[in-house]
Parts: sequence; C-alpha cells; structure tokens
Amino acid sequence: MDILTEIVAHKRIELEAFKAEKPLSVIAKEVENMLDTKPASMRQALMTSDSGIIAEFKRKSPSKGWIKEEGKAEEIPLSYQQNGAAALSILTDKHYFGGEDEFIVKARKSGVTIPVLYKNFVIDEYQLFQARLCGASAALLIAACLSKKECAMLMARAHELELEVLLEMHSEPELEYAETGADMCGINNRNLGTFITDVENSYRLAELLPKDACKVSESGISNPQTVKELRQAGFNGFLIGENFMKTPNPGEALRTFVREIEN
Repeated sequence: MDILTEIVAHKRIELEAFKAEKPLSVIAKEVENMLDTKPASMRQALMTSDSGIIAEFKRKSPSKGWIKEEGKAEEIPLSYQQNGAAALSILTDKHYFGGEDEFIVKARKSGVTIPVLYKNFVIDEYQLFQARLCGASAALLIAACLSKKECAMLMARAHELELEVLLEMHSEPELEYAETGADMCGINNRNLGTFITDVENSYRLAELLPKDACKVSESGISNPQTVKELRQAGFNGFLIGENFMKTPNPGEALRTFVREIEN
C-alpha cells in the first residue's frame, strides 16, 4: 500500500470520529452564519502578484518526519504575509503532517488577511465545511484521491460555500480533471505514492493545461531561478514550504527568496 492509499484510509476513520462529535447538520449551520462574508480570492491574488508565492506552514511530512515541530501558527504565517507571500497554505492533517484546523484560526487571529489554502486530503464534503469554518479561502482537491465525479461534486460544494478550489494533478491522465471547473490548476512535482520529486513535471504538463488557467507549481521548488523559469512556462503560483520551514526563520527566508526573484 503506497502512502497516499494509507493516508486516505486513515482519513475515512478520522471523518467518522469528526461526524460523531459534530454532525454535518451542526457544522453546516455554523458555516451558514458565515456566508455573508466572502473570503479573499486566492486566484486573483496569484494572478496579480509579482512573486506568486504560496508560502506553506508545514511542520511535518511522512517522508521527512518533523521539519519544525516547534513552529507556531500564530507567528510563521503572519511573518510570511509580512515578507511577501501572495497567499498561504496551511497543513491541517494531524496524523501525517502535524497540522490542525486550529492553525488557520490562529493565523487569522494573529492578523493574516491574505488568502489561505486548506491543505488536506479532502474526500468528503464535511471537510469543506471544516475548511470554511476555520477561515480558509480555498481548499485543495487532489485528483489522485478522487474519481472525476467525486471531484466535480466536491468542487460544486466548495463553490457553494464560497471556497475556491486548487485542483492538484500529477500525471497526464489526471489533466482531464481540469474540465471540472477548478479556480486554480496545480501540478504536483511530488509523486504522492512514492514521494519522489521532480520539477520537470511542471514543465512537461504546463502546456497541456487550459490556456486561461491559473497555474500553480507545487513541491520541490528551492531556487528563485526555478520560479523565474516556471513563470516563463506559464505558471502564476508557486507553492513552497519545506524550503522555508527548515530554516531558523521561515519569514526571513521567504523575504530573501522574493528579493532574489525580483533581481
């Protein structure tokens, strides 16, 4: 069993516990009271940003273990915002990535106003309600976790909740999922089954995406020059986490990275 299959199986068990603690009808009612206020658009932020960087708050990964166990959600995301991030990605999977929904709540309370991506393995509409409730602007849908029909259904529900969708694809066969109407099309350079990372994946698949898509390259980006080259290949957003999180001060690392892109 590869790691993605394992994660999704564990996610189903987690969801049963969440629903037992707070039924869908209850969380739906809580979210209904928030729908008067629309979150900031992540797509628009990326399309108009000079850097296009989605800085990720990621404390742990299945392949690397703890990256920054002491990382605080009330400090690092705001520091990212202050140092040039166009948007944020916050891991909310607890078991494999050391995250939680509360991290987005804490980031918002600390003063984060830019768009935030709810980074998790979304397989059920319940998680979209969780994303909206904690203050996310967009949710990640991963083609490898979903049938095309499931993806379309979840995307429609996300849009009903005023959440944008970053649709993550990794291979050419998955590109047909782009027809489901995602706000942003992500190309993951990391194989979620093996965790092998290759940025060439973005260059290879970029021209096969819809011409008017907001294109996001995800994972394995550690060099400002790579961002410049990916932008020339048509990408608007660049999801970077580990490269910043492994440093003593992720916000300062981002600032240096952005300056190098500008130069």
